[in-house]
Order: sequence, then C-alpha cells, then structure tokens
Amino acid sequence: MTTIVAPRHADAVLGSDEIRVEGRDKVSGKQKYTADMKLPNMLWAAFTISPLAHARIISIDTSEAKRVPGVHAVLTSADIGPGKRSGRMLYDLPVLAYDTVRMIGDRVAAVAAETREAAEEAARLVQVEYEELPVLIDPFAALAPDAPVLHPDVDKYFFAGKAQPKRKHPNVQGAQLITKGEADLEPIFARAHRVFEHKFVTPRQHAGYIEPHAAMVWIDDQDIVHVYTVNKQPFSVQQWMSNSLDIPLEKIAVEPIGIGGDFGGKGLTTDEYVCYFLARATGRPVKHIYTYVEELQASSTRHKAYITLKTAVDEHGKFLAHASEVIYDGGAYAAGKPTPFLVPGGGYATVGYQIPNVRLDITCVYTNTIVGAHVRSPADVQCFFAWEQHVDMIARELGIDPIELRMLNVVREGETAVTGEHLHEPQGYAVLEALKRELETHPAKPGGAWGIALICRHTGGGKTAVDATLFPDGHVEVVLGVPDQGSGAFTVAQRVFAATFGCELDRVTVRQGSTLKAKRDPGSGGSRVTYIVGNATRIAAEALLTELKRRDGRAVDAPIHVVGEFDGTQHDAAHPADYSFTGFGFDLAVDRETGALDVRDVLLVCDVGKIINPVAHQGQIEGGFIYGMGSATMEEMPIDEAGKLTSLSLGDYKLPTMRDIPPLRTVLVVAPSAGGPYGSKMAGEMTNSGVAPAIVNAIANCTGVRLDEFPVTAERVYDALGQQATTNSRP
Repeated sequence: MTTIVAPRHADAVLGSDEIRVEGRDKVSGKQKYTADMKLPNMLWAAFTISPLAHARIISIDTSEAKRVPGVHAVLTSADIGPGKRSGRMLYDLPVLAYDTVRMIGDRVAAVAAETREAAEEAARLVQVEYEELPVLIDPFAALAPDAPVLHPDVDKYFFAGKAQPKRKHPNVQGAQLITKGEADLEPIFARAHRVFEHKFVTPRQHAGYIEPHAAMVWIDDQDIVHVYTVNKQPFSVQQWMSNSLDIPLEKIAVEPIGIGGDFGGKGLTTDEYVCYFLARATGRPVKHIYTYVEELQASSTRHKAYITLKTAVDEHGKFLAHASEVIYDGGAYAAGKPTPFLVPGGGYATVGYQIPNVRLDITCVYTNTIVGAHVRSPADVQCFFAWEQHVDMIARELGIDPIELRMLNVVREGETAVTGEHLHEPQGYAVLEALKRELETHPAKPGGAWGIALICRHTGGGKTAVDATLFPDGHVEVVLGVPDQGSGAFTVAQRVFAATFGCELDRVTVRQGSTLKAKRDPGSGGSRVTYIVGNATRIAAEALLTELKRRDGRAVDAPIHVVGEFDGTQHDAAHPADYSFTGFGFDLAVDRETGALDVRDVLLVCDVGKIINPVAHQGQIEGGFIYGMGSATMEEMPIDEAGKLTSLSLGDYKLPTMRDIPPLRTVLVVAPSAGGPYGSKMAGEMTNSGVAPAIVNAIANCTGVRLDEFPVTAERVYDALGQQATTNSRP
C-alpha cells in the first residue's frame, strides 16, 4: 500500500488545537506508574532507618526480623559490600550505611517480604546499637577548624568527572569560583561612588510532587536487570547503577513508565540499588514505595543558602564591580548534584546584568541534614531572591526608579551576564520595557504598592537522538529516550514531526523506549527537552522526507527507519545559548495588624519564542508561578538541633491550593529567533524564581519593611513590622 503525504505548512500544525499524546490515558486512569507495577511473586521492600543524625554503628541484629512470617531477606551492608555507594557525580551515599549514619533517615537494613506490612514490621524489629557523635546542623559550624569530619574518605569515593574539586576544608562538598574582569576588586570598591552590601538566607524546600519516590527491580533469565523508576533520567539511572554495582550497561534495562510530576526533584536514585540487592538475594521482583514521611524526611531538597552580595556603582547607578559569597548547606551527601563542581545548578544564577568585574565565591558544605539536590531552577531561587532585592535596595538608596536602574544595567547584545555567559539575543531590556508599560497602565490599587523582579534562565543543552519509522500505511512511529514527566515532551515531538513532515497529527505516534532499545538521551531537566528533543525530531522528519524524495514516488513496501541526532552542548561567544528573561510585578497590600498579604494583581512578562504546545506552554507559565507562590510564601523544612525535620507531612509543609492563587496576567515578548525547533524557547523554569523577591520588594515599597529571608509568612511580616515600630519609637 502506498500513501501520499500531502505537505502542510508548519504554522497550520503548530497553530492547531493541542491534544496531549498521553492525556487520554492519564485522565482515564490507564496510565501506569511505578507504584502500579505488579509482577508474579513480587515482594515488598522496607527499610530500617537511623533515628540519629550522626552516629557510629556498633552492631546490627537482624535475627528477630528474619523470623517475621513472609520475610524472604534481611540485608545489611555486610551482605551487599560496605563500599557500595551511589550518586550522580560523587558517589558518597551508601546504599546501606556501613559504619556511620550521617542523617536521620539513613538506611541501615533492608527487608523483602510478601506484603508491605510484613516488610515494615520486620524492618522495625532490626536492632541497631549506635554511639552518638556530634551533630553539625549549619554549614558555618561544619566549616569550623575543629569540626568533626563527616566524610574522612571522600577523596577515595568514585567520582564521575575528571577530578574532585579542591577542598579548603574537609567538610566542603564542592566549590566554584567564577571571576570576570579585574582579579583584584578592592581598588574598584575603594574608588566607587557607592558600595552596597546585603545578606540573605533562603530555606530548604521539597519539590512538592504528589507521586512519591518508588522503584521496582526484577532480574530475568538472561541476567538483565529490569528497572521501573520515577527518575526522569533513565539513561543516567542505567549509567549510575552500572558504575555503582559493576554491571555492564547492556545488562540494565530502565523501562518506560509514567512519572507523576517532578518539578526538578526526581533526579536522584536511591531505591533502585536496594531493590536490586533484594531481588538478587530472593530471585523475585522487589518494589518499594516511599511513604510521605519517608519522602519528606530523606528525599532530596533544595539547598538552604546563605548569600552575601556586594556591589560598587558609579554616580549614575551603573554597576562597576560585584562580589558574592554563597554558602550552601549541602546536607549529609553530595550525591544529588550532577555538576562537576558539586554545587547546585551552575552554583549561581545566570543574573542578566552586565558588570565588568565580578568575583563569585560558591561553597557547598556537608552537614548532618537532608540531602541537598536539584529542585526546579536550582541556584536560581536562592540567588535571585538575594539579587533582585539587592538591586531594589540600591535603587532606593540612589533615588533611582527600580525599573530604570535595571534598564541601565541589563545585559545587551554582545555583552555578558554576571556569570560571564554569552546570551543569544538577550531580551531583558524588551521585557523591562513591557513591564514598565504595564505598571504605568495599571497603577497600584489604594493602600498597596507594586514590587518587581527580573530573572534570566538558560535553555539547557545535551546530546540526544530519536528513532523514526515510516510504515507502508503512512503511519509514523517516533521513539524517544526521554520520559514525559508531565511537561508535554511527547506532544512536542508529535507536533514538531507532523509540522516538518507535512502530515496530520494523528499519523504520528510517539512513545518512550527502554534504555536497551531507544537512543541515548540525557533525560528531562534544565528546560532542555523542547530544544534538544524537538530539534532531533525535526532532523528525523527531514531525513524521512529526503529518503522519500530519493525514492521519487516509488511505493513504500517496507518500513523506512531513520535516526535524528542533535547536539546542543557547544556554546561560546560565536554561538551563544538561548536565555529567557521574565519580569515579575506584584501589587499587594499588607495588613499591619496580622502581617497578612493581600495580593491584588500579578503581572508576568515572559520572553518566549515560537510556541509548540500552546496549552502546555501557558500551563508551564502559570504552573511555574503557582510553584513560585508556594515557595515564596509558605514552604519550608525547618530542622531542630538534633537534626530532625519538624515538617513530616504535607499538612505541616503546606503546598499552595487554588485559594492561594491571586489574579494573574501574562504578557509575552516574542524573541526574533531562538535555537529550538521553529524558533522555540524554554518555558519550564521561567516563572518561579522571581516570585519571592518581587513580593518582598512590594512589601518594602508598601510598608518600608524588608525581609532578608523567605518564605514570606504572615508571622515573619508581623515580626518585621513590630521591629520597625520599636525602632521608630526610639528617641
């Protein structure tokens, strides 16, 4: 059978109604997630965890646990090997603790049983004797000269990069120094018109996904390890397990499965290793699902940060030099960080201002607290909270309008950002123009004030490839290596392929393949999927068109298979990467009797490219904003002096609901061109990290009170108002 494919203009496809590829399965309940997986003879896993934040393991007695009916295995580090550790870059997280526990929630023993209840009962019956050790709660105590060393053998741990970063203290996880311009900034500070210095603190936070971590592992007759996981980077999971367990890559199949939300928080793998050892010991499939107490107590979180900013300006407000010191609380392990410097994200946000002389000193420190890892917009949330307040405070002191000061200093074409990056067609000035225009058109309502912020976020890169097969009936199957964790990756691929190939959307099927069958992909993260997967899909569609033209109308009697490959890793001054700017405006009033905020209007000015998925694109903008509202106003993970988390439920932690969402307006500033398919740009991480500083700037403009820490709760605002009243009453 021969099918004639009629060319169709790309805009007609991209402008059509968006129907999510996996949407019907999700809304009908057919979508399978890791927690849904069931196999014959499947066992359940449970863990004995440390109740102490720092202690030496004296002895472990598993005899009583093994007598629980239905228990098939109880493992400790002695059974799996004491050197078994996991991680993304630095493998410092023990699969099972073997001599020392370093945080509450560390796993000391693992159980596999017929039922979840039997496994949990047996895990409770494992007897562990500990010798308590000093607990380090904050990074400054950990950096003291006489502080206990938490990882004395860190230099011997497996490291996936070229070399571990040099440590100025044994409790340093990682460090990065970024410089630009003059090496010595002190003479510039000395002769500047004004110098401003401010300090800020940001909290630990959970990613807030509703689906908790889960994993299932089974080993087939060919000794292939099959893994089902919530992790959004299946090929990375395959590589990490191979490195840690000394298993060839071709013997590990990370299988396609649904992911119930991510928000940047599902990049660290832990359950998969223990389930593997239990499956190996029992010869049966093993599954574990976190409870939400486990999820909040032991999963990876956004790093708490202590930030000091110092900026020199001339008499016009032009930035001359800047120095930052950022101290991140990295928690007990560095395993959650994929960067070679072992600091979160790039260590520092891509602040979109042009400053000729810069020194950024970034350190991440071991403590006896929850593991610090990547969460949506890693480093951005922390750094922009500090930066965008810092800029407003400078503007107030100099008597310059905050938008005008930003316009004076925002990076332009040919200039570089604070961190030295080259930006392709930076849109910051255009975003600020639109923000200014909108605020002039919509003045603050009586009793309140506007507060603003400007953020900049890069489009992530990476190498990927997709398989595309044209069948004789005209149907096309596109196989990806990346999962769709809810952001619409499969729909992007379908729409890009149909637009390029010139066919109807329903002719294109998109699915994820196993790591043993699909082409290698870096996974979801860094707002890179539309850019790299979209381009690889476009290239595959063009390759099929080329092959059809070569055949010159001859019948397609057998499937035609092509591969589309794209490398989005190379960026330099000649080939700068795409960056997206977002302007934030909050019109709010403050109830001085309670500290409660009344947000009356919110404006988002977003720097965008060609929109591939129109509904999902706006959903990312609005969803990111709601995520930012929760982060800015209510989400926090306090830890007491013993190292214990005090918010072990979502009722205590608090996530925003529909009643917490204020009125929201969106203005789109379209970039002339961008590197994604059809000129598209990222959208996933552009509207959350500017919420907190815009709110705090609005509070300052409304009341004169400034907060150097978030979340911005009513209690914090009330206390700050009280301190203001006390200060003003002094003679």
